[in-house]
Amino acid sequence: MLIPLLHRFVRTVPLTAILALSASASAQELGARLEPGVALPLSAPQTDRFDVGGAVSLKGYLGLSRYLQVQAGVHALALPTLDGTVPDTTGTAWSDSLGLRLQRPHDASPGGSAFYAASPWLDADAYYVRTGDLNRPGLSVGLGVAIPLGERRVAWLGPFVRYMQIVSPERAGFDGGDARLLTLGLGLDLGRSPLPHPHRDRRPEATPPPPPCPTCPPVTALPSDRDGDGLADDRDNCPDAAGPNQGCPVYKKVIVKPDKLELSEKIFFSFDRADIEPESFPLLDEVVLALQDNKGFRVQVDGHADSTGGSEHNQTLSEQRAESVMTYLRNHGIPAERLSFKGFGESTPTDTNKTVAGRENNRRVEFVVQFKILDRSAP
Repeated sequence: MLIPLLHRFVRTVPLTAILALSASASAQELGARLEPGVALPLSAPQTDRFDVGGAVSLKGYLGLSRYLQVQAGVHALALPTLDGTVPDTTGTAWSDSLGLRLQRPHDASPGGSAFYAASPWLDADAYYVRTGDLNRPGLSVGLGVAIPLGERRVAWLGPFVRYMQIVSPERAGFDGGDARLLTLGLGLDLGRSPLPHPHRDRRPEATPPPPPCPTCPPVTALPSDRDGDGLADDRDNCPDAAGPNQGCPVYKKVIVKPDKLELSEKIFFSFDRADIEPESFPLLDEVVLALQDNKGFRVQVDGHADSTGGSEHNQTLSEQRAESVMTYLRNHGIPAERLSFKGFGESTPTDTNKTVAGRENNRRVEFVVQFKILDRSAP
């Protein structure tokens, strides 16, 4: 039943245009996904006329952030009649779509097993549906999970369920009820890997000094420069990540200094609680990126509070907030052995506690970088 439908579907879709997107990706995750499945009509008059059929979707997607993607695609649907035939027009539908998908990032749990790297997702699409000479709007909501097929995470496979509703306009002589369908299937995602390639993305190695010779004058050993950016490790704030900013990459919200990560924004918490406000997530995501680039850094999260309230309460709150930040970093892929936290309460204020502005400054959370590099010979 589905062979002629799929043949027409493949000829209709500009596959080269969709799949070529993955080749042009740079910072964003970009690729294509295929979603074949079994389609079940859920409401009359479809349930009175049609049997279980099939559906297939082909979509291109672009990552707007680590958690959100925009997707566009084409879809085909075929429902045989209850006597087993496939009609020419009724029971078949073609549609274009545009939607959004919310999912767990594909680079979560680096180095973990496929089970821990699984990516649950939820999406919604708006449709322009063509059934014969009738054009109608539609919408769908899908829920599924994708599991990586290899360590490189280029291909993902997993089950999904999708509810689709096709809106039927009022027309004389026709049933005005919306068509409601449920699709159960297995989705395949193909795209650029979110993880660094062990060979393609490897940083250039420093040129070793020439071998000594007995008759040559003594050669002074070249200073170590692990990231090959021309700045010796002892003067490089980021010896494992090449960049123009004192040897560091340029980050939008973080400056790497010899003794700490300096933040250009404050980390905000719920009032008198240790819950991090969502507006601070982009800042912490950039801290995660800086720590992933600089794998030799051990960091201590220091929490500070102002003098409002009891000193014992302030001490507890500062510890809880510092631990919340450390937990966020650990949940986003930074190993626990590289992290620690400490709460100072109101014992080490950086500003006066006699003004509102001063007390606000004392609620800071700072990242103090300790250069206790695990292996200085690591590339």
